[in-house]
Amino acid sequence: MADKKLRSWRMVEPGKPLELQESALPVPGPGEILLEVAACGLCHTDFGFLYGGVRPNAPLPLTLGHEIVGRSVAAGPDLESALGTSFLVPAVLPCGSCELCRGGRGNVCRRQKMPGNDLDGGFASHFLGPAEFLCPVPNGGVRLEHLSVAADAVGTAYQSVLRSGAGNGDLAIVVGAGGVGTFAAQTARVLGASVIAIDIDSARLEALSSHVDLALDAANMTAKEIRTAVREFERAEDTRAHSRKIFECSGTAAGQQTAWSLLTHNATLAIVGFTMDKADLRLSNLMAFDATAFGNWGCLPEHFPTILKLIAAGDLEIEPFVECHPMSRLNDLIAEEQHHRRPILIPDF
Repeated sequence: MADKKLRSWRMVEPGKPLELQESALPVPGPGEILLEVAACGLCHTDFGFLYGGVRPNAPLPLTLGHEIVGRSVAAGPDLESALGTSFLVPAVLPCGSCELCRGGRGNVCRRQKMPGNDLDGGFASHFLGPAEFLCPVPNGGVRLEHLSVAADAVGTAYQSVLRSGAGNGDLAIVVGAGGVGTFAAQTARVLGASVIAIDIDSARLEALSSHVDLALDAANMTAKEIRTAVREFERAEDTRAHSRKIFECSGTAAGQQTAWSLLTHNATLAIVGFTMDKADLRLSNLMAFDATAFGNWGCLPEHFPTILKLIAAGDLEIEPFVECHPMSRLNDLIAEEQHHRRPILIPDF
């Protein structure tokens, strides 16, 4: 690999197109693996760094992209056995040894490394990262490129639903049917819950229709009509109205308002999407309903072997909800902003 170079699309300045740059290929040190990137998903978080006023932790210039899958082409000492193995890179890489990690909260480890935030990410020909928490990808079943979105969109959804306790007899309400919401709905269904999806995009709802029990087009309904439709579904399907699991995945203030309006007694609300916009909420509803609200950041690395098994078995479906593009189209896709399917970028350097 002596003649190979690292080619990467780098954020040089907020609000400006990413720049294609070339540098020497990094050499893995102890505990590190160099992956040849097979694919990297384009996430709402990347837009936040570029245009949404969210400041990445690492200084600029920085290679964005945190939904990475690739094949090991170089490794540090004592890791040579990993060469040639395909790996999924969790979007949140904890330290593994701090109090939070030991307590099962490694996804909020304060020494965590997030590709495209704390270190250079996957919009590149290669990715250099810590080996400890990379997840080997089993051979066969699903296109390797498609698995890139498991690093965040699928993983974050999976952990959110798991933490909510959703299961048989529960009603899961997913606000925002694109991106992470797509996989929150599927995960809730896999765990036995009935699922309602709410979105303002009818195409997204149609794409997800086979994975939900009811789709509500919020663009053509008032907040009161949405609440009425949910109550009627609960009565008709005999779900536990006192145990709603609500997942705000839209990353919009309007979506947060909708999710909040669906709180009821003993409900659980998970804030999964992100926005810098503020929502006007009456927090006393949590007290009045004795409800629970939590936020979810990423996914613990230990969940990914199960996630990959569910994908391989067809229980979590990826292909209808993603589309692959050459990485050279990255700036064009960013400029488009809205996508019915999650874009996956494949290096074409």
